[in-house]
Amino acid sequence: MQTIRVIPALDIKDGRVVTGVNFVNLRDAGDPVECARAYEQAGADELCLLDIMASHEGRGTTVGIVEQITKAISIPLAVAGGIRSVEDIERLLEAGASKVGMTSPSVRRPELINEAVARFGSGRIVGTVDAKRTSDSSWEVYINGGRIATGIDAVAFAVDAVARGAGELLINSLDTDGAMTGYDLELLRAVSSQVDVPVIASSGAGSLEHFYQAVTEGGASAVLAATLFHFGVVTVPQVKEYLRGRGIAVNL
Repeated sequence: MQTIRVIPALDIKDGRVVTGVNFVNLRDAGDPVECARAYEQAGADELCLLDIMASHEGRGTTVGIVEQITKAISIPLAVAGGIRSVEDIERLLEAGASKVGMTSPSVRRPELINEAVARFGSGRIVGTVDAKRTSDSSWEVYINGGRIATGIDAVAFAVDAVARGAGELLINSLDTDGAMTGYDLELLRAVSSQVDVPVIASSGAGSLEHFYQAVTEGGASAVLAATLFHFGVVTVPQVKEYLRGRGIAVNL
């Protein structure tokens, strides 16, 4: 039985953790280093840092924040946003990131995944997908922080990322982001049923039941959330206790 990971997300803008709906209407949620420390103490298995403006602004992820966080915690940190080259990935890994994810650059040049895997190994490369529903059974990839539609089928894009060597997938639904109405279970299931790597469910968690559904109905190997963790609606220990009580293996 696989052990399900619980992952708080730190969306970063101007050096602060923020939260919003569909990457807009942002609210301040604290200092990233303080948040990271608190989540480690609460029992988070990993953290995911996303520089939500980096791709849109055409710049790299703030390496300094990554260094500060990784010096303050011992749990893994995944980083995404603003990555455009193998050299960008190398800088983030050298700064202490455990793994790196990318959407926009791998849309523009899919071979970047192959090159990154060849250099750093599949375990350090995450295929990230920002997807928006186009019909009852299809989703489109968006880039630049969910601002630009690509016309690319999201499920096919995720499957291709794995074929190129990505060691896991982060599936982010733009339809449910920040809404706290539940993950897009159909999207998760469509992806997880076609790949043999861990799938991280992102966007939409608003209750303990939603985490359980992501695992049992969506096929997720990890559950990621931001808003409800940042504002204390639900805590990491509560999620783990709930999942364990319903027969899901978690790290306590």
